[in-house]
Amino acid sequence: MSRVFTALILIPLVVLVVFVANRWVFGLVVVAVACLCFQEYRALATAYGFGAPHPLAYVAGILILFVGQGPWPWMLLVLACLGALAAAMRARDLAHSLPQAALLITGLIYVFGSWKCAVLVRAINPHWLMYALLVNWVGDVGAYYIGRRFGKRRLAGRVSPGKTWEGTAGSLVASVVFAGGYLVGFMPGVAVPQAILLTIATNIAGQLGDLSESAIKRGAGVKDSGTILPGHGGMLDRVDSTMFALPVVYAWLQLAR
Repeated sequence: MSRVFTALILIPLVVLVVFVANRWVFGLVVVAVACLCFQEYRALATAYGFGAPHPLAYVAGILILFVGQGPWPWMLLVLACLGALAAAMRARDLAHSLPQAALLITGLIYVFGSWKCAVLVRAINPHWLMYALLVNWVGDVGAYYIGRRFGKRRLAGRVSPGKTWEGTAGSLVASVVFAGGYLVGFMPGVAVPQAILLTIATNIAGQLGDLSESAIKRGAGVKDSGTILPGHGGMLDRVDSTMFALPVVYAWLQLAR
């Protein structure tokens, strides 16, 4: 019940932020969400035993979010990578220095790189961002109900025992019907075959994102990434699919130009 209640509160707020919020309010919301995600990622990374990613990663991540579309975001990632390698030399056990740097860089790309795509996609058209979110929202609902009713064959038992191939198919169909329909309805320039292919690719990316976060949590020995969202767990637990889906939508928009 708490899961449904949390969703009923969050969904209208997200819709308002996507369509109504000005550039500054939207930016603050993205910063807040990205920082919460990175905080949870940082705790998971620390559980691997190589030390916590340096707190300066928050600063680098926020810069990545809001620098322009030119070479600077990628230069920032390169500089952050070099800085992480240099900082890792201070590790007490030098065998931990490279894994420690790798965990920091992975977190920057995984969290802040993904949410950078949200900023860029909304700048093109808020309906594109709404579509990217909708793919995973309706996909999760489809996977839950179809998987619960018909699920028999495990999808990735070692990573997430509750997920089934039937649930995966339900997620895919729900996304194509509802998110694909939304895209065709609100973005008339998108043809039906394009909407179907993009939605399939985005949904698959989202499901991989869900499984990837599950693998990270299993490696860290925890069930949820946090407790901030009643019924959902942590922020990462709620947006893990979206964080893989956003780069796919942005890449398609760039290729379609």
